[in-house]
Amino acid sequence: MSVRDPSSITSWHAHVYFGADTRDAAWALREVITTELGARVQVGRFHEKPVGPHPAWTFQVAFDASEFAFVAGWLTLNHGALDVLIHPNTGDALSDHRDGALWLGKSYSLILEALVD
Repeated sequence: MSVRDPSSITSWHAHVYFGADTRDAAWALREVITTELGARVQVGRFHEKPVGPHPAWTFQVAFDASEFAFVAGWLTLNHGALDVLIHPNTGDALSDHRDGALWLGKSYSLILEALVD
């Protein structure tokens, strides 16, 4: 087994997944995240189509490694019925999404080919 140094994690992304039937709940959660976590996170665009490796509609929440416990804990308690992918950013996007994925709610099969050059 190869051991990786956790200090290689420079930041984290959380991707909140939604569809047409959960769009309003996702928008409401995005607004609450912006209000409650705004100083700790950067909230990305609201994609009403699959983007990159994500097979569902999504919006991204980016945060520093030092904020992981607080932000991941907050999302764990507040994601409601929405599914969330949380992954590290180490500079290896494929490994980060494939091997480092943490899921809140249901997990999805990612389109990993989108991460390969």
